[in-house]
Amino acid sequence: MSKIARRQFIQLSAVAAAGCFVRPGQEARAQDLPKLEESDPTAKSLKYVHDASTVDPSTRANPAEVQNCANCALVQGADGDEWRPCQIFPGKLVAADGWCSVWAPKA
Repeated sequence: MSKIARRQFIQLSAVAAAGCFVRPGQEARAQDLPKLEESDPTAKSLKYVHDASTVDPSTRANPAEVQNCANCALVQGADGDEWRPCQIFPGKLVAADGWCSVWAPKA
């Protein structure tokens, strides 16, 4: 029989106990997240809008003909999804047609 040090036994027990509370398949999905509102204080400070065509291109820091959340390097999710998670607005979904002042081109 092998001897396990008390400290190691406690650590292993804690990991095993934590495993009892984890429920596989219960992860957050993008469709479960709330949509970002334009009235959100962070959205306002970053000039977020649901429709990029309403923003004058000459007022953008990185002028481009087409800038929207769908072609931003910070947006996540699958191409074609109307609403997607964004690294700038954690826990919220942004419109694929939206835009904010943090827009960055995909590499």
